Parts: sequence; C-alpha cells; structure tokens
Amino acid sequence: MFGKQFRVFLSLVTCALSLGYGWANAQPYPSRPIRIIVPQSPGASTDLTARLVAQGLSDAWKQPVIVDNRPGSSGIAGSEIVARAAPDGYTLMVIASSFAINPALGRKMPYDSVRDFTTVSQLSKFPNMLGASPSTPFRTLQDVLAAAKAKPGQVNYASAGVATGTHMTMELLKYMTKIDLLHVPYKGGTPAMTATMGGQTQLVVSTSVGMLPHVRAGKLRGIAITSAKRATGAPDIPTFAESGVPGYEHEPWNGMFAPARIPKPILAKVNADVARTLQSPDVRKLFERDGADVVASTPEQFGAVLKAEIAKWTKVAKAAGIKAE
Repeated sequence: MFGKQFRVFLSLVTCALSLGYGWANAQPYPSRPIRIIVPQSPGASTDLTARLVAQGLSDAWKQPVIVDNRPGSSGIAGSEIVARAAPDGYTLMVIASSFAINPALGRKMPYDSVRDFTTVSQLSKFPNMLGASPSTPFRTLQDVLAAAKAKPGQVNYASAGVATGTHMTMELLKYMTKIDLLHVPYKGGTPAMTATMGGQTQLVVSTSVGMLPHVRAGKLRGIAITSAKRATGAPDIPTFAESGVPGYEHEPWNGMFAPARIPKPILAKVNADVARTLQSPDVRKLFERDGADVVASTPEQFGAVLKAEIAKWTKVAKAAGIKAE
C-alpha cells in the first residue's frame, strides 16, 4: 500500500517539475540580454550596422542587446563563437561579406559557413571605396594605375586584413588591370584608415560607410567606388568602371546570422524585428547618407545570396591564383 502511494506521489512530483520546466521554456523570447558578435573591429561599417540594429532591437524587446567585437583571423575566430553557441536566439552575429570569401579561398575553418549557421537577414549592401592620403599625388584611379605600372610593387595600400573583402577588392583590380600593388594588411578597417590618414600608407580600401566621414572631413581623398553605379551618399566619387576599368563591380554586404537549428518562431521574430528596425525612416536615412542601401531580406533570400557569393569568389580566387595564407 505504501509503495503504491509513494509511486503516485513520485508521479505527481515529476509532473509538477515537468510543468515547471515547460513554463520556464515557454517564457517569451527574449527574456534576458542578447549578444551580437561582430568579428570586426569597433568603428568599421559592420560594427556601425550592428550597433544600429542592436539599438532598434533593444528598444523593441526591452532587453539589452550587447555588441561584442571579436576582430582578427579574417572573422573566423568570432564566427566560431557563434557556430558553437546554443541555438536559442541569445547569440547572434553581424558580419561582412568576407564571410562568403573565406571558404572560397580554401581556408581551413573550424566550421562550415553554410551548414553551421542560419541566415537571418541581409542587412545592407554598399560599395567599397579606394581612398588616398592627402599627402600623395593620387586624385583619380588612373593616377594610381599609372604609378603602379611605372613602379611595380612600390605603390602600397592598406586593408582590413589578408583575404578580407577589402583585400579581395584590390586583388580583383590587380587581376583585371595587370598591375602590381604592395598590400599592407591591418587588423580591421579602422586601423587601416588611421594608418593612411597618418601617412604610413599611400592608399586604403574600406567600405563607403566607414570611409565617407573621413573623406568629408578632408582626412582622406576619395578616389573611386566599387559598385556599378555611384553611391547616393557620394555622387561626386566615380566608380572603378567609370575610371577606366570596365566591367569592374563589387558590392559588399553586411548580414545577420544565428547558430544552426535556431527555432523557427525565434528566427521569424528576429527577422521581423530586424526588418522593422532597418525600415525606420531615420535608420534608412543614416544608411543612405553613407552610401549604403538597406536590404532587410528574408532568411531564404539571404541564404541564396550567401551561396551565390561563395560560388562567385571561388571562381575569382581560382582565376587570380589567390589563396589564404
């Protein structure tokens, strides 16, 4: 008799605990702070984009959304944190299109760029920009090309790092024009621009979002942009194609990812609230001012972009003989 009563009691306790666990898991998302990993340095375009999105999400969710910068290793170290994180929506990532370049270069990575992540939304797209130190004589892309042909390997440029999107921008230029430039890699776009503003390097390639404020302040000279059309925020700066390199086009992006297997209801909520933030008139105005376009895609649309970009850069890297160091 006692044994039967005990088993009934144990069943009731187990049921109660299960209900309690279910209630805890059923709490509306998000119920605690969220972290957005940014595998680039503070002040770069990806970081600025992440902070705009984080502020909008924080306002909407009434929870802190913290941007955690983890630069270095061409974004691999920061991306690995996200790939290994719990797929519960509390760890997200905003990263540049270099994410699609890494696998194209045959890098040995601790994750699969497609399998180990969930695409949340492409946030924006924007051109890269080639800038020059005001102390140099370079005012046009033709000036740069002429100097590079006259003195192969002596004209230098700074980038955000080896095999990053900014590096690939110039490798594509070298491949298309048969010139030789000296690459000076830095750990992020901000240090690269700082070096060029200080005269340590002659040229720098960075995003229009990151560089335009320095161009407007006279600290850098805008030479050309990589998109097919001139940027709304920089109508006076010509494209590479207009400047004597027909067919040149490269338009980087920033996008949000989550770990693989994030629950679909959480993915849908994050995507919808990110889109709502980006479509705010004030946010759109900020992007357009710096030459960027808001995208706010669906997860499926962004997934297709990612796969197409990996295929594109694989072809470019192979044709140009570019491999990861």
